[in-house]
Amino acid sequence: MSQLPILIADDQRDVLEALRMMLKAEDMACVVVSDPEAAIAAVKRQHFACALLDLNYSRDTTSGREGIELIQQLRAIEAQLPIVVMTAWGTIDLAVQAMRHGAGDFVEKPWDNHRLLSILRNQIALGAAQRRVEKLDAENGYLRGDEAEGFIAQSRAMQPVLEMIRRVGPSDANILITGDNGTGKGVIAKHLHEASRRSDRPFIKVNMGGVPEHLFEAEMFGHVKGAFTDAKSDRVGRFEVADGGTLFLDEIGNIPPSQQPKLLRVLEDRELERVGSSRTLKVDVRVISATNADLAALVNAGSFRKDLLFRLNTLEIRLPPLRERREDIAALTAHYLARFGERYGRQDLRVAPSALRQLEAYHWPGNVRELGHLVERAVLMTSGDVIEDFALDPSLPPVAKSNGGAAPAPSADAQTIEQAEEAMIRNALDRTGGNVLKAAGLLGLSRGALYRRLEKYGLRGD
Repeated sequence: MSQLPILIADDQRDVLEALRMMLKAEDMACVVVSDPEAAIAAVKRQHFACALLDLNYSRDTTSGREGIELIQQLRAIEAQLPIVVMTAWGTIDLAVQAMRHGAGDFVEKPWDNHRLLSILRNQIALGAAQRRVEKLDAENGYLRGDEAEGFIAQSRAMQPVLEMIRRVGPSDANILITGDNGTGKGVIAKHLHEASRRSDRPFIKVNMGGVPEHLFEAEMFGHVKGAFTDAKSDRVGRFEVADGGTLFLDEIGNIPPSQQPKLLRVLEDRELERVGSSRTLKVDVRVISATNADLAALVNAGSFRKDLLFRLNTLEIRLPPLRERREDIAALTAHYLARFGERYGRQDLRVAPSALRQLEAYHWPGNVRELGHLVERAVLMTSGDVIEDFALDPSLPPVAKSNGGAAPAPSADAQTIEQAEEAMIRNALDRTGGNVLKAAGLLGLSRGALYRRLEKYGLRGD
């Protein structure tokens, strides 16, 4: 639990004392005040883990207007302060007003101790997560467009994505990330996890297209020994592994219709049974999903359950394709050049302006993933210290160079696969002085695999 105290504001002395005693029994420190002015002064003076506020004071006892004004004033002082409100005159309308003005939750007097403590703990955890995001933002440019795990977002098209991450990252809301293949949905999912209060817990990724239908339950929920022929021991499923953390369901549109009710049940009840067991296990998992499919169309076609879509899609984040965020291409290229330059010992490489213009003019059907592969290939195949041309789709028109309009070198995509492979091997041998072991390392091959290719192309190495 946070070391910061809880601020309690109420004009009834007996209420303040009861709350103070309850929190003391839970080892939670607090500061108590009896009016809005004292609450404002306290927040200006120190930080609090959470504020528990009455909505009615001396001005009137029923409207809640004083409490609403207090919420607004505290928010102006400290925007990230979690606020819980309570009143003996609680109505749904009043609760909604308080939530709209910044309260995180609402309880009525007389309160239930267990429920109130649960709400306070949740709000404190949420506030801690929000402060963690704020600190990362200040220290290293997190989510501002600086790179982190290859996440570049300087373009105007990516700003709504950044804002959504800032808003919903600290929450436990289920998120659906949509976008074309290669747009970076997995990277966004990871950032959502890191922005949450679960950031120190597991982040488990599951490619739903790679889970065989007959093994779905065993993979996702686990199994006990003897549950089926090959179940030679107990196995923990993906939900259990992710307990307390985040489960990322990639390519969620590929889940077979027969398995969708089973997933829906776990998402709704937060309970599961391993295959072959009748013991119910509770799991605390935040679910983030991703797809390039039109799930609404799949619902209309009857191949995807509408209730499952609603459960997954509390909020949706759409990632634009790379062609809609061309301002990011230069930064992404620099990121991948640094990554692969270090991997292959080519930190000396730079990109010619004409080559960068070539990238910025391309239509990028494979999006950011294609850009990464393209830069890696260029790092491997460039013999000098400047990348003059990228191997792009043969349909791409030549881009004039700065030396007067000379056309770029022929695209490697116009070569056969064998020709491109041979060129990469020659380049690796040249850079390693013919050392087969080192060349194999550069190419990501075993020594035996490289020897077979040397024989195939009639090449020699030491």
